[in-house]
Amino acid sequence: MTLTLQRLIEAGHPLIAIESSDETRAEGIVSEAAKLAGRKVRTWSVTEGLLEAGRYRLDGDRVAGVKRAEANKPSEALRHIIDENEEAVYLFRDLGPHCKGTAGAILVRLLRDFVRSVNARGATSTQTIVLLEAAPLPPELARHTVRFEIGWPGEDELLDVVKQTYRRIKRQVGREIKAQLRPDELEAVVQTLRGLSIAEAGRLVADVILEDDSLSFDDLPKIVEGKRLLLGQSGTLETIAADVMPSEIGGLANLKAWLARRERAFTTDARDFGIDPPRGLLLLGVPGCGKSLCAKVVAQSTQMPLLRLDPGTLYTKFIGESESQLRRALQQAESMAPCVLWIDEIEKAFASASASSADGGLSKRMFGTLLSWMQDHRHPIFLVATANDIASLPPELMRKGRFDEVFFVDLPKAPEREQILGIHLARRDRDPATFDLPALAAASEGFSGSELEQAIVAALFDAFAAGQPLATEHVLAALRSTRALSQVSRESIAALRAWASDRCVPA
Repeated sequence: MTLTLQRLIEAGHPLIAIESSDETRAEGIVSEAAKLAGRKVRTWSVTEGLLEAGRYRLDGDRVAGVKRAEANKPSEALRHIIDENEEAVYLFRDLGPHCKGTAGAILVRLLRDFVRSVNARGATSTQTIVLLEAAPLPPELARHTVRFEIGWPGEDELLDVVKQTYRRIKRQVGREIKAQLRPDELEAVVQTLRGLSIAEAGRLVADVILEDDSLSFDDLPKIVEGKRLLLGQSGTLETIAADVMPSEIGGLANLKAWLARRERAFTTDARDFGIDPPRGLLLLGVPGCGKSLCAKVVAQSTQMPLLRLDPGTLYTKFIGESESQLRRALQQAESMAPCVLWIDEIEKAFASASASSADGGLSKRMFGTLLSWMQDHRHPIFLVATANDIASLPPELMRKGRFDEVFFVDLPKAPEREQILGIHLARRDRDPATFDLPALAAASEGFSGSELEQAIVAALFDAFAAGQPLATEHVLAALRSTRALSQVSRESIAALRAWASDRCVPA
């Protein structure tokens, strides 16, 4: 990264723009690149004026050749730079907000004069202005700059933050601070800190250490929650608790085995082995059969935060705003990476993209944005999409390569129904061994997992009203009084199962 910026400086680009809120890290990268290019560094801000990097006074009341009384005026600083023609890299902090109004027009003119003077000198020019901004530059200024991305701190930088923060706190507090992290657990902590600035990561690590005077793998959920609060919430993304273990889902043996083989795929060891991070999976199936629970299992097994994208919040009445909503949601997911991004009932968001519609092509544009992102993004994001109606999905989404695999979640068979009933009974403090699970499984032919759970809930109400302990008879009665979705929507479910029989992998 530093070498790339060095090349831009040595190539003679007059204006380079860096948009970042991590000011300290950006200044370090600029200083290092300038040093490699053999240039001095000058810095400017409205509070400090024009300074030599790392120093506050040059020649008494004069700072870098400009009187201190005038040094905080950007126009005076630029005039000095143009007049002196000093061989240096000038780092301007937050110049964008000054480029408005009449004074802003003068400032933009001075910048253009600077560009013209640098271009006139050609290869002999040794001056570069780097604009460090926390917000996007105004258009009248942005068009004259070369944009340089410093990105987020890498794993090595974040690892140093964790170690240095631990040592600093241990030195300052004067009491014992424990570190209980294996190398793989430390890597998981570092991965979770991705998307934060150096300062934010340091404060977050300090918070979890000071809470109990230790740093352990048990602190990972606290780091995930702290990161969520730091980055804020978009109206289209919701953080979901990943509190479901694979053992809490009945059946789905193929899907569980597939996930188990990939739960360490986001680690450094996996990358060193030559494995690309998995892109995600599409879960198609009968409603109520555990597709949503699988998204939570993925996040739990990989120890990554789970973000749910609600398609219903994407669409607004303003032209262009819906596409912006989707882009903002995807950008937030990238900032939270590594993470699991769950798009629930994806067919509802892009149903009109597969056929002619009356929305003016909005669904197709939205769908195109999503496909481009799925194809091009390189962030460690595992996408889990669930769908109930395959007929509404555009065929491009099903192409191999969009997802690593497409699974079909069918109605549970008798052994799986026994397992599901046992799980829900145990979750409500009942001993499954005291119930006739084979009889209950036989009586629940065609029931989905959620319908089996609701039968247990209904039986609890019946037993409580009768003043009796919950027994097999109460559950049987609840099952007999329930009409399963497989009976109510027999034709549509049969068509879905027939379509998936030779197109999807059984879950």
